[in-house]
Amino acid sequence: MGILENKARARLFYKYLSKVYDQINPFIWNEEMRTEALDLLELEADMTVLDVGCGTGFATEGLLERVDEVYALDQSEHQLEQAYAKFGKRAPPVQFHRGDAERLPFATDTFDVVWSSGSIEYWPNPILALREFRRVLKPGGQVLVVGPNYPDNVIAQKLADSIMLFYDEYEADRMFKRAGFEDVKHLFQGPSYDPEVAITTIGRAPE
Repeated sequence: MGILENKARARLFYKYLSKVYDQINPFIWNEEMRTEALDLLELEADMTVLDVGCGTGFATEGLLERVDEVYALDQSEHQLEQAYAKFGKRAPPVQFHRGDAERLPFATDTFDVVWSSGSIEYWPNPILALREFRRVLKPGGQVLVVGPNYPDNVIAQKLADSIMLFYDEYEADRMFKRAGFEDVKHLFQGPSYDPEVAITTIGRAPE
């Protein structure tokens, strides 16, 4: 388990990263990649959507181009403060919640879509969190998760493993299917300098 696959350390990490996150993020996860991922979903304006690990709200902004309202959750108060500055703290179109991906504060069968980008790499138990996603999804609802693709280089692999969760499409298949998802598919994404830096996985809750 990597050093940042620990909730307390991840919160401390984002306490400082939140100050510059919006400046750094485009080099790793940009608008073009976000749009490509959004196109994988069958979104309609009146759908109920949850953004897990919303951070400063970059994905939330993209989701709001497709739907009327988004529920957004993050464990970092510092990341959420940045998001509040963009959207406001309590009023629609974003309903913010501070919470844990492994214990979502929502009722079963609530959401049409659960989205998470740039968060799974910090989860100590990703399958537990994915099972929570399935619980809160309506039957037939879609899940989309963006995470860091496992590097090919052996030295890079050892470094990656020491920091946080990196995984390939085979591990993603295993995690999503153990969590109970069907129709699991993957897309590799990235900026021009590294077009496969991210792995985006979509799946569907059983009907």
